[in-house]
Amino acid sequence: MSQNLIVAKFGGTSVADFDAMNRSADVVLSDANTRLVVLSASAGVTNLLVSLAEGQEQAQRAYLLDEIRRIQYAIIDRLQSPDVIREEIDRMLENITMLSEATSLATSHALTDELVSHGELMSTLLFVEILRERQVNSEWFDVRKVMRTSDRFGRAEPDVATLKELAAMQMQPRIAEALVVTQGFIGSEIKGRTTTLGRGGSDYTAALLGEALQAARIDIWTDVAGIYTTDPRVVSTAKRIEEITFEEAAEMAIFGAKVLHPATLLPAVRSDIPVFVGSSKDPAAGGTRVCNETKNPPLFRALALRRKQTLVTLHSLNMLHAHGFLAEVFNILARHSISVDLVTTSEVSVALTLDSTGSTTTGDSLLTQALLTELSSLCRVEVEENLALVAIIGNNLSKACGVGKEVFGALEPFNLRMICYGASSYNLCFLVPTPDAEEVVRALHKNLFGS
Repeated sequence: MSQNLIVAKFGGTSVADFDAMNRSADVVLSDANTRLVVLSASAGVTNLLVSLAEGQEQAQRAYLLDEIRRIQYAIIDRLQSPDVIREEIDRMLENITMLSEATSLATSHALTDELVSHGELMSTLLFVEILRERQVNSEWFDVRKVMRTSDRFGRAEPDVATLKELAAMQMQPRIAEALVVTQGFIGSEIKGRTTTLGRGGSDYTAALLGEALQAARIDIWTDVAGIYTTDPRVVSTAKRIEEITFEEAAEMAIFGAKVLHPATLLPAVRSDIPVFVGSSKDPAAGGTRVCNETKNPPLFRALALRRKQTLVTLHSLNMLHAHGFLAEVFNILARHSISVDLVTTSEVSVALTLDSTGSTTTGDSLLTQALLTELSSLCRVEVEENLALVAIIGNNLSKACGVGKEVFGALEPFNLRMICYGASSYNLCFLVPTPDAEEVVRALHKNLFGS
């Protein structure tokens, strides 16, 4: 592939409506090296599709379908020649209607993935039409032809070797001839059924395709001009980070920073491809470059906030000086496909956090009755919800002196439910009640970053 290939990914707000799509088209056309464009669904569409996938009564189904139609038609109605594309979008809407009727009878993860994939399929069709009206030689490409994945619907794992092979055969020749527009977030398993890579997976798609095609850079265009010291909506004085390492950005993403999907960075790290994060609303504002190394990394880099945390505390006197209790707990959790996030232990209890964010799968809480019953046979179980995780991201935190005083001095007015420190030199994190979370972030930001 050309050594200068740039893969550009645009999030939902960047393709939300006709004007947003045209701003994104301007960004794409401003750099001739941008030859592959990866899009999310138009803002709001995925949430509407997920609601339909949960199985709705007829009146609610009709309302949700009308909302999806309204968002997409608002773009179509401003095109110069809307008729052909309207027919294609109408076919997609008919599919969505049929699938949503099926989910009203019985839901499944496979059906959910099939339904929600339509958001990306529609946004990419509309974007190609906008490019064509500008006389740009562009081509729509169904990413499911190359993005082969496992059949874990809702959070499918890509087959990297097969992707590289198929991308070389099917995408590379097209990129040489035209500007190629494809979908983020979706793929297909070996039987051809549609899968999704989990919420936020469009970034991951862009990085996987960038790696497969040996791109020079991956550009992630969103609604903020880069990565900030914390969410600017929580702290208005948050500062943009000009350059950040993959490790720091991955820690931020894992702990809830919405700018990047955690898995996005893995293919880029493997292949040492720099990632640029900028705003499609204001591309001239600059952004953040994410790369393998930066000069003079600071002790404190950023703060991240992750809501919807569940704390499970398991008490058992049998733990005292006993062997195998933790192993049994983790075996039970593994049998129920539960991924543990943070762990702290004492002589007679173990506290675990479960992260419920990041999947499109519908259904009950992670803590099913079957899981709670099995755990209760082993120990006393306490469950706390409505908690948030605050993470301080930095460098060599576990080796620096005075970190505790700088951090916990600012947190004196707040109740901390759990603290994890020392397992990673890149983070220090703790649980707080959700109502306190934003105030905690503001207090810490003022203390650590001076504003």
